[in-house]
Amino acid sequence: MAKTITKKDVANYLNSVLGLTKLESKQLVELLVDEIKSSLNKGEEVKLSGFGNFIIHHKKERPGRNPKTGEDVVISARSVVSFKAGPKLKRKIELSEGQ
Repeated sequence: MAKTITKKDVANYLNSVLGLTKLESKQLVELLVDEIKSSLNKGEEVKLSGFGNFIIHHKKERPGRNPKTGEDVVISARSVVSFKAGPKLKRKIELSEGQ
């Protein structure tokens, strides 16, 4: 079963491990997320060493179909963010799956 980790979970972890106050922990998590968002908004790739990369893909306009009506529609061009796990994270996952 998948577990969702929230920003609050990360802040609580920082609070317990580093001894930061809850406010400091929350602010630290928000600063990190804001920096990632800001870089992606500028079109920059975000690389977190030992973890992975957040990459922006630019999708062109393309034909599609409304699944409810079957009507042909045009899906507009857009940018999407994807995450690609780095080698260290992939190895860690592979090792945990083997247990």
